[in-house]
Parts: sequence; C-alpha cells; structure tokens
Amino acid sequence: MGTKIRRFLQRISRPYYSVEPGSKVSFWTTGIHHVVFGGGNGIPEDCAFADRTSLGYRTTLGTNNYFGGKVTVGKYCQIGRDVAFHPTNHPTTHITTYINAQLFGGEMKQFKTEAEIFLGNDVWVGHGVIVLSGVNVGNGAILAAGSVVTKDVSPYSIVAGNPAKEIRKRFSDRVIAELENLNWWDWSDDELLKIKPLFLMDLSSLNSIQPILESLLVKT
Repeated sequence: MGTKIRRFLQRISRPYYSVEPGSKVSFWTTGIHHVVFGGGNGIPEDCAFADRTSLGYRTTLGTNNYFGGKVTVGKYCQIGRDVAFHPTNHPTTHITTYINAQLFGGEMKQFKTEAEIFLGNDVWVGHGVIVLSGVNVGNGAILAAGSVVTKDVSPYSIVAGNPAKEIRKRFSDRVIAELENLNWWDWSDDELLKIKPLFLMDLSSLNSIQPILESLLVKT
C-alpha cells in the first residue's frame, strides 16, 4: 500500500480493535504479538514492537512509538508521540557496526548487545524522547520532550536534554519516600476514590503527605 493512500485512509478512519483485558489497539500498529497487556492500555496508529514489551495497567502510548527490543513499562504511564526505546546496540569494537544480512548473511549480528529498559509506574514521557539500552526510570519521573535518556532516572525527578540530566525533583525527599511507600497505582478504583482529594492538591510545597492521607482514610 502506497504511503499517500495509507495516510488518506488514516485520516478518514482510525479503526481500533479490542484486546483483553480492556485494551484498544490501532489497526495501523505492527508487532502487537510481542506485547503483554496489563489492561486498559491504548495503542494508537503507527506504533511498532520489535520484541517482548510489557505494558502496565492503564498505560497509554502516543502515535509512532517504537519499541526496538525488550521493554517493561509500569502502570499508569503516559508516553507521548514519536518516542523510541532502543534496548539494543550495534557492535562498536569490531571492524564494522553493520549487522544487516547483506554482509556475511548477517553473521555480525551475533555481536549485537541488548539490555532491557525498565520504566516504573506513573511515568510521563514527553514528545520525541529516546530511551537507550539498559536505562531504568523510577516511579513518577518526567522525561522532558526531546530528551535522549542514557542513564537511570531517579523516582519523581525531571530530566531533560541530550544527554538527559536531572533538572530537579518534583517533591521533597520525604514526600517522594511517602509516595514510593504508598504505591497508589496498585490500589483499586474504590480505594483510590477515598484519597481522591490528595490527587487534587499541589504537593510541591509540602514536607509530608502522611497527615493528609491519614485524615482522608479516617473519614472513609
């Protein structure tokens, strides 16, 4: 199918099909057989999966996401458009980095390396981000648009740039520790409703969320 025809069809129709448990996948996505769904996932058009990818509960993707190898993504993550995950690397210590089958039938591919990428829960990945081999991203982190992430990212931190560097923490160390212990992404919808007011608060100036949390749980 020609590119122009395909784009025209995409404009007039964005067909989705359902995948258990409760996930929707665009007809224009490839490699979907590699994906393990956590439930409530949304996979829009032009996403591609090259190897085993695990998507946590209610994690959603943007258009044109590329998963080039083994990637594990936690719950409640939102991934923007044109994001790429590259867990694999070409050989750099040999005479060539070329691993295509047109050279020695692809024998050089044996020297390719791979290290799985892990994203925690409640991670926001901005437009055009590239995440490289072996990176671990902590819970609640933000990867700013256009970043090239080459190193691990701490929980609830904001990173930006090429290579990405930490800009700041989202909250105080104590609040971060409390959120890590809370693990709200593992709670049921009914349980989350009990602490909904906490989600509606600005936590940036707080030293602790524990008193608020305890008060909300006592009320219910």
